[in-house]
Amino acid sequence: MQSMNRQFDFDKPVDRHGTGSYKWDSDQDSDIIQLWVADMDFKTAPVVIDALRRRVDHGVFGYVKVPDRYYDAMISWNIRRHGWTIRRDSVIYTSGVVPALSAIIKALTRPGDGVIVNTPAYNCFFSSIRNNGCAIAASPLKRTDSLDGFSYSIDFESLESLAADPANRLMILCNPHNPTGRVWTRGELERVAEICRRHEVAVVSDEIHCELTLPEMEYVPYATVDSDAVICCSPSKAFNIAGLQIANIVTPSEKVRALVDRAINDNEVCDVNPFGVEALIAAYTEGEPWLYALREYIAGNYRMLRDFLASEMPRLKVCSLEATYLAWVDISPLGVGSAWFEKYARDHAKVHINAGDMYGCDGYIRINMACPRSRLLEGLRRIAEAAKNITPE
Repeated sequence: MQSMNRQFDFDKPVDRHGTGSYKWDSDQDSDIIQLWVADMDFKTAPVVIDALRRRVDHGVFGYVKVPDRYYDAMISWNIRRHGWTIRRDSVIYTSGVVPALSAIIKALTRPGDGVIVNTPAYNCFFSSIRNNGCAIAASPLKRTDSLDGFSYSIDFESLESLAADPANRLMILCNPHNPTGRVWTRGELERVAEICRRHEVAVVSDEIHCELTLPEMEYVPYATVDSDAVICCSPSKAFNIAGLQIANIVTPSEKVRALVDRAINDNEVCDVNPFGVEALIAAYTEGEPWLYALREYIAGNYRMLRDFLASEMPRLKVCSLEATYLAWVDISPLGVGSAWFEKYARDHAKVHINAGDMYGCDGYIRINMACPRSRLLEGLRRIAEAAKNITPE
């Protein structure tokens, strides 16, 4: 594994200013360290860059007919890595997981229906539900504290109660979970499936972070415990290619697939671009060595962040990370709200992080650790120094 890490240099900074980066060009102050939006500051895998170069050299970028090798790459990857067998006819490609979720909600609900989400939750879950005229049925995760941090589990009593309400017709599962970084076990997923099946609640599972487990953790595809589920997946997070806009919806049900396909076309997100297609093929056929090295590096960043906060800001607790590159930190001991702290960190520490209230939980922040270790450490040092001057109101 060490030889892999030497092969790929994640320590080398990449200047993203002036590249149209939403993450780095949204703030006019170029001195601000950006640890917010969930994309990485690393160049993607060299095999992906090479594939894109070859496509650029062709010079014609017309409408795309997705080739057989696209499906072959996706199917082979999931069988090899996760033991998940996908039929080609169960796949619908689209431009991203968020458009996919929006289309699925449109396909499987009616305006006014309730959609169950575990909170804290990825903020676009809330907007996608509201935009389709549905109601959010929040099922808060249960927090468990330990000496060195905390973790979360699903509150199955809450889920049972919400699923039993006939107004709630759909559940959005996040597997692995953003922003807490939990990797749900097979037993937990089986219980979700049993409850939702018994109450006739459809499940859509957002699995965009599935490749970003810590090296010792195992992701369980929800489809392997619930064959009726609709799965959203993409290489975009793991290979840092979100801007190439490629994702897949997987559902074996012909009836559900027809409804989702209709919604995809109604929402005009049925076309993809040639670069996304080529990037997915390259990532899923040749990108595994780079991904292994990336996961090791992110795990090192997490350990560094955890140790730094324990030493320099010991009142703050960090959620135990099992997947993603996103640290979920409890700042409530500082006596200030999440939105206030986000602004304070940007104004006084020149570090941009995410406030927890956008995920439905005030008192927390989310820190993006997918950057060179030196940059993350500098950001943490700035936050720690600025926090010394916080006076709770």
